Formats: sequence, C-alpha cells, structure tokens
Amino acid sequence: MYPALSARIVHVLTLTAGLALVTGAYAAEGHGRAESSPEHGESKESSIKPSLKPDLKAEAKSAEARNSEPKGDTKGEAKASVSMSELRDLIDQKIAEVRTKREVAPVVRLRPKASSGRPLHASLNRAVNDPHGALLPAGAAASDGADKGSHGHDVHWAYSGDTGPESWGRLKPEFQQCMLGKRQSPIDIRDGIAVQLDPIQFDYRPSGFRVIDNGHTVQVNVEPGNGIVVQGRRYELLQFHFHRPSEERINGRQFEMVAHLVHKDPDGKLAVVAVLMDQGKGHPLIQQVWNNLPLERNTEQAGMSQMDLSLLLPEQRQYYTYMGSLTTPPCSEGVLWMVMKNPATMSREQIAIFGKLYPMNARPIQSASGRLIKDGQ
Repeated sequence: MYPALSARIVHVLTLTAGLALVTGAYAAEGHGRAESSPEHGESKESSIKPSLKPDLKAEAKSAEARNSEPKGDTKGEAKASVSMSELRDLIDQKIAEVRTKREVAPVVRLRPKASSGRPLHASLNRAVNDPHGALLPAGAAASDGADKGSHGHDVHWAYSGDTGPESWGRLKPEFQQCMLGKRQSPIDIRDGIAVQLDPIQFDYRPSGFRVIDNGHTVQVNVEPGNGIVVQGRRYELLQFHFHRPSEERINGRQFEMVAHLVHKDPDGKLAVVAVLMDQGKGHPLIQQVWNNLPLERNTEQAGMSQMDLSLLLPEQRQYYTYMGSLTTPPCSEGVLWMVMKNPATMSREQIAIFGKLYPMNARPIQSASGRLIKDGQ
C-alpha cells in the first residue's frame, strides 16, 4: 500500500467537508463575489468574512492532528500536510462554482408556430357523392377506389381480383354488410307478385350538371330541385351513374348497361331508380354526358347547357320494387329499389365509349333470400 497517498486522501476528504461548510456560510451571508479588489489590494482570501477564517484554520489543524495520531493498521505512515496556499486555491475554486450556479439562466422566448392560413373547415367545405349517394369529404372519391382500413392503410376495392366483390366484406369492418347482409343488391328479379303500384311521381326539370369519372363509374352530379315522390315520401335526386353490364337481371336476362338514379329523403333514406339500357337507337341525354367527360379522373366537368333529366326515363314507366342495399361498399341495406320494366336504348357507339373506361363494373347477383318483390302492372 501507499501510506503517504492514503493519508493525503484522508486530508483532502476532510478539507472538502470544511469547504462545504465555508460555501454554505458564504451563500447564506449573501456575498456576490470573492474576487480581489485592485484598488485596495485585497486578496481573494480577505474577501471572505473574517469570522469564518479562525474556524477554517482550526478545522485544518484538527484534521492534521487526527491524521498524525498513530493507527493500528497504519503504523509508520508518513505524515502529509496541506499548505495554506493550496487551501486558498481550493476555496477560490469552490466559490467560483457557487457563483456560476447562482447566475440567472438566460430566458428563451418561443415564437408561436406560424399558421398555414387555411381555415380548419377549408378541406371539408366541399362534398362529393359516392356511386349511391352517401356524402363523402372532398377528395374521397378521388382515391380510385381507396378507403382507409382499420389500421389506417389504403383499402382498394374493385370489381375483380383480390379486392373484388367476393372480398369486399373482409377489406374493412365497415364493409361487413357486403358479406353478412341478408338484403343485398342486385338481384335477379323474378317471381314477383303482380300488383297495381302507384306511379312514381317524377319531378325532374332542366338543370345544370357536372360529370366526374370517380374511379368506379361515370357519375353525373345534378343541381338541387329534382326529385321523386313515392309511397307518399319525397326523395331528392343527388346524382346518377352507370354500370356495364346491368347489375339487375329480369328473369335471368342481363342488359347492356343500366343507369342508377340515386335519391335521398330528409331522413337520409335512399331510393334508387334503375333504368335498364339495351342496344338500339342513340340516346341524346347520354350523348350529352359523354360530350362532357372530363379528361382526367376525379375532376368535374361542368356542362355548358342544362340537362333535361326526364329524357333519361323510358316512355312506359311501370316498375318492379323491392328492398335492397347499395351495390358498392359499404353495401348498406334499407335502400328502396325501383327498377323500370321497360329499358331505354343506347347506340353501339355510346356503349363502346363507356366500355373503354369500364369494360365491367357490375356487382354479381345476390341472393333474394325470400324477399317480397312487387311487379307493377
């Protein structure tokens, strides 16, 4: 072992305790500095309160006396001493540390983060309709079939492949009706009961319109003011869109296309009028829609002239009716369906134009599940 070094360590520890006592007393007395004064020639030592010096010296002497006493396991150890100059240096160092800690920390002022200048509702003040009239925030239909799943990932539903109709109910919890629902659409309309149905009261008038290719179909959004009255309730027309081939079948027969006119009542209930399309004479209103097709998806093209919506309907307006669902996710049920018994016609060229965009966008036939179907006479 190193007796001299051990003894010196003991002296340093003792001196440190003395320094702590001196520093506490120094801070308690409110001294701000212990620097020498050039004008009066004061040393750093003289700036310390005189009443503390005797105690410091006595403590140092006491420490030396204790360490000079012989100990059982350190016999013959060399004595170590601490000079007053070293003591002053240590005191000065400690005082400098205390003064540094007592300095006021600088104040940092944080500027508030600049606002983007866009109001919170700016991204919500527009709305577009999905293929069956459910209101979605602006841009929702611009996702080419994308929706957010339960984990925030994009969910793309389609009419074929891994995300086709057979998988819709598993893509997202909100789509479960597509898989579990008991009153789904479309259906093969057959075995309906023949009854005298009240005619649908169409309140259609020339209106402005906007055409959009929303990634699933060509859709026409119409101005407010058009509607129908059926079963004593008024439904406002929101939009109409197309499927190829027809989603509905009549006694097993499928048509070239179908137009779905989507209406909503004040309680949010939906009513859809389906106009079947067969190949034949060209349709002037559909040609007006094709003339205003936007050049890019998810952008609206406003029509330059008004559209007479009554031209979309066949001359004979008997219909079938049943309760069903949306034919696209989320496949919500409780939708009143009215399918025109007599089809309208489109030319081969008009059908081909839509076929270039959507060769097939029809959901497969769903089980009728014993539902009541009325066959209007």
